[in-house]
Amino acid sequence: MSTTTAPKPAPAAPASARPAQRLRKRRPLRPAAVAKNLGALVVAVVFVFPVYWMFSSALKPSGQILSKDPVFVFTPTLDNFTKATGVDLFWTYVTNSLVVTVGAVALALVVALAAGFAIARMKFKGRKGLVLGVMMAQMAPWEVMVIAMYMIARDAEMLNSLPLLTAIYFVMVLPFTIWTLRGFIAAVPVTLEEAAQIDGCTRGQAFRKVIFPLLAPGLMSTSLFGFITAWNEFAMVLILNKDKTAQTLPLWLTQFQTAFGNDWGATMAASSLFAVPVLVIFVFLQRKAVGGMTAGAVKG
Repeated sequence: MSTTTAPKPAPAAPASARPAQRLRKRRPLRPAAVAKNLGALVVAVVFVFPVYWMFSSALKPSGQILSKDPVFVFTPTLDNFTKATGVDLFWTYVTNSLVVTVGAVALALVVALAAGFAIARMKFKGRKGLVLGVMMAQMAPWEVMVIAMYMIARDAEMLNSLPLLTAIYFVMVLPFTIWTLRGFIAAVPVTLEEAAQIDGCTRGQAFRKVIFPLLAPGLMSTSLFGFITAWNEFAMVLILNKDKTAQTLPLWLTQFQTAFGNDWGATMAASSLFAVPVLVIFVFLQRKAVGGMTAGAVKG
C-alpha cells in the first residue's frame, strides 16, 4: 500500500528580504518635493561654485585665468602656489596663525567647560547675572576696544607679542563657547549623572566618564567656530603686531595681494592656502562629531 507524502510548504522569505521588496515600489515624486530638492541644489551650487572657482583659478596657467571665455578643462599647474609660498616669512605667518588660534581655542574650551557646567548644573547667587554678562560680551563689537587694548599693550610693553594676541583671541571666542557648551551640557539628562554617583562615582568622575563623552559633538562644533573666528581675525593683529615676525596669515594675504597686484593666479593660490586649514579642520571635526555621538551613546 503506497503512501503519498504531502508537498512541503515553500520556506518563507527571510525578514531581511521583505524591506528590499518594499523598496522596489517607489512612490511617485511629488511636485513640492521636486521643487524643494531643486531649490536646495541651486543654493548649494551658489555657495560651492565660488570656492571651486578659487581653487581652479589657483591651478590654472596665467593665460587661462583672464581669458574671455571661462575655462573649465585645463592642465593643472603649481606655479601659482610656488609664488605664494615663496614670499618671505610665509611659514612664519603660518606658524604664528596656528599657535595663536589653537592656543586660544584650547584655553576657551577648558574654561568654557567649567563655566558651562556651573551655569547648567549648579544654582548659585548671581547665576542669572553671569548668563546675562556672557550674552552681552558675545554681542559686544571687539573693534571698539582696539585703541584701549593698544594703549594697555603699549604700557605693558607687550606689543608684537603672540601670547598677548592669544589671550585676546581667547577672550573673543570665550563667550560663544560658554553659551554653546552650556546648552549641550543642559541637554544631557541629570539622571545619568545621578546614576553614576549612586554607583560610586564622585561628581568629577561622573562628569569625566558620563557627561564628557556625550559632549563630543558639541566640543567639535564649538571648537570649529572658535577656530574660524580666531583664524580670520584681522583688526587686532593689524594694530597690535607691527613686526612682520609676529603677524598672522590674514595680514600676509593682504600684503600679498598688494605686492602681486593683478597676478590673480598667485592671489587665488594664496587665498586657497589660507582657506585650506579651515576646510581640513571642518572635515576632520565633522567625522569626529559623528563618532562622538556614537561613542557617547548609552548602552542598555
